[in-house]
Amino acid sequence: MGGLLSLAGPKCKTRDYVETSANESCKKQKISPSVDEEGPRLIPSLPDELSIQILARLPRIRYFNLRLVSRKWKATIMNPELFNVRKELGLREEWLYVLTKVEDDRLLWHALDPLSRKWQRLPPLPSVINDEEESRSSSSGIWMWNMVAPSFRIAEILRGWFGWKDTSDPVPFCGCAIGAVDGCLYVLGGFSRTSTVRCVWQFDPILNSWSEVASMSIGRAYSKTGILNNKLYVVGGVSRGQGGLNPLQSAEVFDPCTGTWSEVPSMPFSRAQVLPNPFLADMLQPIATGTTSYMGRLCVPQSLYSWPFFVDVGGEIYDPDTNSWVEMPIGMGEGWPARQAGTKLSVVVDGELYAFDPSSSLDSGKIKVYDQKEDAWKVVIKTVPICDFNDSESPYLLAGFHGKLHVITKDASHKIAVLRADLRDNLSSMSSSSTSLSADSVDEHSDTLAELDTVVWKVIASEDFGSAELVSCQVIDI
Repeated sequence: MGGLLSLAGPKCKTRDYVETSANESCKKQKISPSVDEEGPRLIPSLPDELSIQILARLPRIRYFNLRLVSRKWKATIMNPELFNVRKELGLREEWLYVLTKVEDDRLLWHALDPLSRKWQRLPPLPSVINDEEESRSSSSGIWMWNMVAPSFRIAEILRGWFGWKDTSDPVPFCGCAIGAVDGCLYVLGGFSRTSTVRCVWQFDPILNSWSEVASMSIGRAYSKTGILNNKLYVVGGVSRGQGGLNPLQSAEVFDPCTGTWSEVPSMPFSRAQVLPNPFLADMLQPIATGTTSYMGRLCVPQSLYSWPFFVDVGGEIYDPDTNSWVEMPIGMGEGWPARQAGTKLSVVVDGELYAFDPSSSLDSGKIKVYDQKEDAWKVVIKTVPICDFNDSESPYLLAGFHGKLHVITKDASHKIAVLRADLRDNLSSMSSSSTSLSADSVDEHSDTLAELDTVVWKVIASEDFGSAELVSCQVIDI
């Protein structure tokens, strides 16, 4: 294997993995000289090759403390080669990363290890950017900023299209998009004061640090992201022009192996081209309301928006094989459940496309699954236990890991709770221990099991993050 990860250029972790058979993975690993020849051994009286095998078998949650043993232990644990060994041994772990917003509009990331049910707080996002778009509007070219979550619904921004709100007022950097590819988190674009920015920040969980990568071709806020073929796609959003905020139909793709962006054909928004009269065409602005990678293609539901009204108009699907867009099937697009004005929430678990359909009271909702054969959305979970928090921008999030659908929300004690949905069809394969909660499985306020309709809800973890609001979440498997 190669040496330590170079921080000077782009990387592709997937490219560095050494694929071996199950028998070969048990053989001795070749360790780079930077690990096994410099200084004392990792474990006295043991070859470093064997020590690497031992470290690779430890739960990843232990690495945070093991880095403190010595400089060599820290270098080894922060070496991608260790995670290559873990992959060869079949010991990769899926962690849930939850983005929250606190009272002073700061973004805070928290990582959950679902197996140990322990949380880790990520380092804060960087506080300074140097963007050429900003330099054109600032004499210094450097703005101090705090990256904050979308602190108000997209409707607040879109009002500026029609003069309903003075968007020239200074606003925090908000509307950033979130993505995860090749074992890293990405925070893309958003607003800095009244300008949309192009910058992209990457969090590497192996190094436990943030770094800036290549910027997008255009400043975007409230764009949508999706993953295809280990590449990060960014579509739509809004940008600021001389006449105010403009909706974007463009798209681009980031390759983590080369660290570069490439153009993608713009979304046609074919439904927006057939409006009955020019007045509606001027009033109704086309926006992408979500993205989901499904069946090897990028599905983008769309709406026509004119504050305070919006109309779902189906959507379009991008096929990377033909590098073109096609109109989404009618049932899929028109029936796609809406999250709130301007956004739709969905997730793919084991090849099934799920979406949350909220109730008008915000204290419950349904989860639907898309039936591709019948081109229809069907209710698979009739009731989702969500507490009513009127001041929350995102009272719930969806995630898929360990082959299960999960809902992230706040419980009655105002703690962030991660609920796993076990559909009754799958209960026969579950052990008796997994259908009931042990006394120490979660804290005493969240140690409950609810049976609702066709699903059994299990709280797998909860934590008190004070008044923090949910913003977004991603799952990373390394």
